[in-house]
Amino acid sequence: MIPKVFREVIDLGDGRTISLETGKLAKQAHGSVVVQSGKCMLLCTVVSNYHQADVDFLPLTVDYREKFAAAGRYPGGFFKREARPSDGEVLTMRLVDRVLRPLFPKDYHAETQVMIQMMSHDDDVMPDAMAGLAASAAIQLSDIPFETPISEVRVARVNGEFVINPTRAQLGEADIDMMVGASADSVMMVEGEMDECSEEEMADAIKFAHEAIKVQCAAQVALAEAFGKKETREYEPEVEDEDLAAKIKDMVYDKTYAIAKAGSAKHERGVAFSEIKEEVFNSFSEEEQAELGKLIHKYVAKAQKTAIRDLTLKEGLRLDGRKTTDIRPIWCEVDYLPSTHGSSIFTRGETQALATVTLGTSREANQIDMPSFEGEETFYLHYNFPPFSTGEARPLRGTSRREVGHGNLAQRALKGMIPADCPYTVRVVSEVLESNGSSSMATVCSGTMALMDAGVQLKKPVSGIAMGLISDGDNYAVLSDILGDEDHLGDMDFKVTGTADGITACQMDIKIKGLSYEILVNALKQARDGRLHILSKLTDTIEKPNATVKAHAPKMITRRIPNDMIGAFIGPGGKHIQELQKETETTIVITEDPETEEGIIEILGTKPEGMDAVIAKIESMLFKPEVGSVYEVKVIKMLDFGAVVEYTEAPGNEVLLHVSELAWERTDNVSDVVNLGDILDVKYFGIDPRTRKEKVSRKAILPKPEGWQERPKRDNNNRGRDNNRGNRDNRNRDNRRDDRKPREPRKED
Repeated sequence: MIPKVFREVIDLGDGRTISLETGKLAKQAHGSVVVQSGKCMLLCTVVSNYHQADVDFLPLTVDYREKFAAAGRYPGGFFKREARPSDGEVLTMRLVDRVLRPLFPKDYHAETQVMIQMMSHDDDVMPDAMAGLAASAAIQLSDIPFETPISEVRVARVNGEFVINPTRAQLGEADIDMMVGASADSVMMVEGEMDECSEEEMADAIKFAHEAIKVQCAAQVALAEAFGKKETREYEPEVEDEDLAAKIKDMVYDKTYAIAKAGSAKHERGVAFSEIKEEVFNSFSEEEQAELGKLIHKYVAKAQKTAIRDLTLKEGLRLDGRKTTDIRPIWCEVDYLPSTHGSSIFTRGETQALATVTLGTSREANQIDMPSFEGEETFYLHYNFPPFSTGEARPLRGTSRREVGHGNLAQRALKGMIPADCPYTVRVVSEVLESNGSSSMATVCSGTMALMDAGVQLKKPVSGIAMGLISDGDNYAVLSDILGDEDHLGDMDFKVTGTADGITACQMDIKIKGLSYEILVNALKQARDGRLHILSKLTDTIEKPNATVKAHAPKMITRRIPNDMIGAFIGPGGKHIQELQKETETTIVITEDPETEEGIIEILGTKPEGMDAVIAKIESMLFKPEVGSVYEVKVIKMLDFGAVVEYTEAPGNEVLLHVSELAWERTDNVSDVVNLGDILDVKYFGIDPRTRKEKVSRKAILPKPEGWQERPKRDNNNRGRDNNRGNRDNRNRDNRRDDRKPREPRKED
């Protein structure tokens, strides 16, 4: 029996729609939905265990995968099967997770899994913009406790107009590209990149996106009601003890407040806070410790958080003694690593990032192979966060989702400042060596300096800052350059990068409801002041990009040749190009430009003479002499009927100088006029209509000898031939020998 299907349609306002459908697929999941726009279809399911896990957090897993079959393609690799998620899929998982996680009850600890799969692809629809909608809709159709529907949309500004969920083509023309996650009441997450936009423009984009999200949240509610809204499941809540909480607050608050106000360093402060925890815990009997241990630790942490927040709101002071707008001390250095193509160190307080730059050809471009997008990146940034950076020892298990996300944020911050005519593929790697607050923004700063140190001609330097917000409803404080501890205790943490002229990237997680746009804009403006302060430290260290790359770094030159010359340049089986690379000690890469139907030759090398030799070879191929012009040539081969010469300005470009064109006088021997290695001038006459070959002449530029007389021209109708030779019909065939011996028969084998 065909199941009953329930459907809601969301109008995007420009002829496009998004539909939500349930009741047909994956009915054993606790909630499932199919989200479709155009031919793009996402299947999202959610399942949550009915028993609480023995942990003090929500074990939530958000998984997003794109199936290659959805685009009619095969996966790469030997096994032809989807394997580990790509960076693009990981970034989508993070976007959805960050909006969903805060809306589950604080005491809900059941293992929960949200799975989103792209089952059908549409070139004009970007599926990541619908992933948050799919996840929330599936949860609304389940009995899982969840505060309120949410959705995520992409907002772009194209030709001055905001567009919701633009196509990839539209995105290529946009100067703002942001993902916004929100409920009907509050914005909760923002992440994106901009072309140096202002704080007000960014806020306007968020507002526009929020209006579209409200419509999508209403559609989820309507779908759940039509399907039959399930009763929210009951679960065992955490045990609370208000008396114990009050008792512990009395024991902890004042001591924590005093330590926080003292403005100590991270290690010293951490030891002092740990001593308070230990003192409070030891004040209880062994029986109470065994019974109430988890609650004691929970209430101590809660009281300490309250004390630290109150210190900032009441006195404007922070854990390390700074005021709300103060930036930690900064020191920078460039050219620290002698063998890299570019390097820098950026240290801000107890956060340090060491960045390196490597320059390469298009062969080193980062290949992106996803069902929804195929392409390559000629600028990319990788971020590494080893455990020693926070004084920890833990196993390394590959690149974490956090490392992928932080690296992507820094990459988006910098990529708009890479000039379009940069000939290199550029890779930046950030090694975080210390961390106590926003290593991703330290990566942006160190990356900027390393790029300038490498000689990459950045349009403008970029800096970044991490900000925080503490609010009690009536009062609020915006914190510049937050510490790691402040990241956890605040109501909003946001990272903003930009040049002196505007924002290039941002990432925000907003933890309080109903944040006003006035507070948001004020926070962004305070962030701008901090960014400019940090930017001045960067430009004090390296004011502008180095004029050239380092001596040991490869130089890059590009040339273009017609497509029909590529084969000749490469040679049979790559023989010519391989020999040329070996002789010149260069790397040569050839790609085709489909728009101009030209071949792009990239020449990478450290020796100028080798690169000059490659360029000379290319120019020789492209050399086209003009009819009537005189050129200098060199004799490279002697023949009985002339000399082979090559143009001195285009070595390898050869032409025959016929013996009849050497001199006005009769020349019996070529060596009477020229010899091997001689350099002389010749005049170019183009293609000789009689021989169909290029013709050059030495005698044409020599004065005629005195008394010179032209030879009489031959009669074209009878060039010295008798009548019998000139007339096939009158050939004399009677003179054949009659005494010829007959041909002997062929012997049998």
